Amino acid sequence: MALTLARLVRTLAGLIALVIVAAIVLFVLGANAGNDIVRAIHDAGAWLVGPFKNLFSIHKPKVAMAVNWGLAALAYLVVGHLIASLLARMTPRRRALAA
Repeated sequence: MALTLARLVRTLAGLIALVIVAAIVLFVLGANAGNDIVRAIHDAGAWLVGPFKNLFSIHKPKVAMAVNWGLAALAYLVVGHLIASLLARMTPRRRALAA
């Protein structure tokens, strides 16, 4: 059970980071902000990076977004993997049978 939960947490953290990175890439490459898909990815990313918005004041908008949102993606990955590792450790280890 704990291993399944650990996998779920690790997968969720990866998906969150993927959404954030996709939003960064779309913004940096100048994707059409009026497109529904681009807007949905950007809105989801903006909601996920809430506390990291404007963490660093950089005057170039593309660099500022890449740095601030990139740190958010990294934080989600690190914290997600730490939580998953702790959950995985809760699983009792199987002992080898003596022959």
